[in-house]
Amino acid sequence: MEAYKQEFIDFMVESDVLKFGEFTLKSGRKSPFFMNAGAYVTGSQLMRLGEYYAKAIYERYGLEFDVLFGPAYKGIPLSVTTCIAFSKLYGKEIRYCSNRKEIKDHGDAGILLGSKLKDGDKAVMIEDVTTSGKSIEETYPILQAQSNVEVVGLMVSLNRMEVGLGGKISALDEIREKYGFAANAIVTMEEVVDYLYNRPCHGKIIINDTLKAAIDEYYKEYGVRE
Repeated sequence: MEAYKQEFIDFMVESDVLKFGEFTLKSGRKSPFFMNAGAYVTGSQLMRLGEYYAKAIYERYGLEFDVLFGPAYKGIPLSVTTCIAFSKLYGKEIRYCSNRKEIKDHGDAGILLGSKLKDGDKAVMIEDVTTSGKSIEETYPILQAQSNVEVVGLMVSLNRMEVGLGGKISALDEIREKYGFAANAIVTMEEVVDYLYNRPCHGKIIINDTLKAAIDEYYKEYGVRE
C-alpha cells in the first residue's frame, strides 16, 4: 500500500473520524464502522485533510477543472479546505461551490453558496463518503439545474466497498454508470481493514478478531459482489 494511504488511515484514526462499533447509516444499514468527516474540527486537521483530497484529486483528475462542488452540509468545509490546498500545492485557483438545504430569497439569493456556476464550467464533486449513492442522487440534479456544467468526477475520502441502491454493484460504480463521470476515493475500506487488522495504531489495536468478524459479516450482506 502506498505510504500516503497509510498516513491517511492513521490520520482518520488519530482524528477520531473513523469509528468502529454499531451505527445506523443514512441508507438505513446497520454498520460496524462509520466515517464522519464532521469530526475534523481543528485548523491543522482541516489543512491536512484538504491536502490529502487535493493530492488524490490531482492524481485522478489533474488540474483541468474550475470548481469543487461540495454537497451540503459536510461537503462545504471539504470543498473550501481543498480549494485552499490546491492554491498552496499547485498554484491553481479553484472556485468552491456548495448547495443550500433551503433556497435563500434575499441578499445572496438562490440555492448555491460560494461561486456561481457558468456554462462550460468543469466541476469535481467532493464528499466524505458514499455508502449507497443516495446523497449524489439528491444533489446532482441541483448542480445540473444551475447551468451547463460538466462534472469531471467525484472524490470521496473512503470507498466503503458496498453495494449501492441497486443492490448489485458498488455505489461508486453505480454513480459511474448512472451519471457518466468517474468516482474515486483516497482509500478503500479493504485497505483500511488490511492495514489496521491486529496492528497497533496510536498505541492500541483498532481492529481485533471480533471486530474483523463483524466487518466480514457486514460485507457478506452488503459487500460488492464480483
